[in-house]
Amino acid sequence: MPSAKHIHDTLIIGAGFTGLGTAIKLREAGVGDVVIVERSDRVGGTWRDNTYPGIACDIPSLLYSLSFVKNPTWSRAYPSGAEICAHIEELTDQFGLRPMIRFDTEITGLNFDEAPGVWTANTKTRKKFHARTVVLASGPLADHKFPDIRGLDTYRGTKIHSAAWDHDYDFTGKRVGVIGTGASAVQIVPELVETAGFVKVFQRTPGWVLPRVDPPMPAAVQTLFTKVPAAQELARQALYWGHEASAAALVWNTPLSGLVARLGKAHLRRAVGDPWLRRQLTPDFTPGCKRMLVSSDYYPALQRDNCKLIDWPIATLSPPGIRTSDGVEHHLDAIVFATGYDVHLSGPPFPVTGLGGRSLQQEWRDHAEAYKSASAHGYPNLFFMTGPNSGPGHNSLLVYVEGQIEYAVTGITTILRQNLRYLDVRADVQRRYNDRLQRRLAKTTWMSGCTSWYLTPDGFNASMYPGLATQYRRQMRAFRFSDYEAVDARPRALTSSA
Repeated sequence: MPSAKHIHDTLIIGAGFTGLGTAIKLREAGVGDVVIVERSDRVGGTWRDNTYPGIACDIPSLLYSLSFVKNPTWSRAYPSGAEICAHIEELTDQFGLRPMIRFDTEITGLNFDEAPGVWTANTKTRKKFHARTVVLASGPLADHKFPDIRGLDTYRGTKIHSAAWDHDYDFTGKRVGVIGTGASAVQIVPELVETAGFVKVFQRTPGWVLPRVDPPMPAAVQTLFTKVPAAQELARQALYWGHEASAAALVWNTPLSGLVARLGKAHLRRAVGDPWLRRQLTPDFTPGCKRMLVSSDYYPALQRDNCKLIDWPIATLSPPGIRTSDGVEHHLDAIVFATGYDVHLSGPPFPVTGLGGRSLQQEWRDHAEAYKSASAHGYPNLFFMTGPNSGPGHNSLLVYVEGQIEYAVTGITTILRQNLRYLDVRADVQRRYNDRLQRRLAKTTWMSGCTSWYLTPDGFNASMYPGLATQYRRQMRAFRFSDYEAVDARPRALTSSA
């Protein structure tokens, strides 16, 4: 006879910072039966997948880590992608998480069975996982995409996306085009000009660039942080509050926003001598409306003899290269697409089916919304990490992630300890929360007129949190049982009146 299916306490999807951090905190809370599914063969998330030359974090090392898993030996002020990956590998071993992880397991669908209160996860290998609770920790920047540019398939040269770097391709002496001038491009271009014969950078919109101060971490400081953890925590707190203060310039349009603009223009004047190039690189939007860029070598790279900025719009890709709207055809051996990700503003990249057969993708197709970015009405016992409106514009994402982990662990332990069949956020609670959120968002820089991946095509902001990290963390500490409809193991509803 076939054996009964095993039902885990918690299924975590994704083995990056978020998924691993959640597993650590669930274990500390006494949740023993946790399984992590990871589509790759290694941990690391986006830092594992992105290996382009020059990749680094634009948040300082001491702040870009989980507060409960600090790394006292960061080599620089800003960590490289490889060093972040190494840190994630180390914390996986430090906390003994590898036995919990099922590698090479890609989720293809999530379905909730209301009668037993169990989620079923289908996978590409046809293996099924069953769990009372699910933590969706795959992240919004898990999948890259090529842009929708006319003639994309006609180009005969080599196409390389920044999030799927081809390390076998030799750029030496080649004519290379780079499409995009965002966070990835400002790191890639300075590396490419060192080896390529000629680099053309195709810019749609210039961004605000501030200088990057990235000194090596002195050995004495590493030793101090190792022997006196309180010293590292003090340094981390100083960085945290410094970033919090920057919200007054980057989240809301204030006189300090003008100060940031002046700093950006001063950096541009110091770095770029040619007036026409400066004009091409000067943004026309409020600082913070798009993601701020941090680089001290991007502007110098653009002025190298083997580099040229092209700000004419791209009309089409053609067999030999790129044709711009001025009629010029740029012949290129390779094109690097530093064009970002398929940002999952409409939910994860697989179908999620909740109560009564409702579809998350359908409900979020136009405007994604959740309660505190963590729970969505109709999808009980499912907790989102980096869900709708949880993005920071001024501080470390991992600060926000820790708040989400804390909230999910409280919800999961409530379900398990009270033996609830399910816990579903009330529709009216979710609606009131998002009405307030959108009113607050209307006053932020992200809604000041620029176009960014933060917004849906019709201008709805489903990405960013309109406040301080401190405010976000405070709201996530408050898990109110009355905000949810709770159904116990028997078919009767528990009281959930406000």
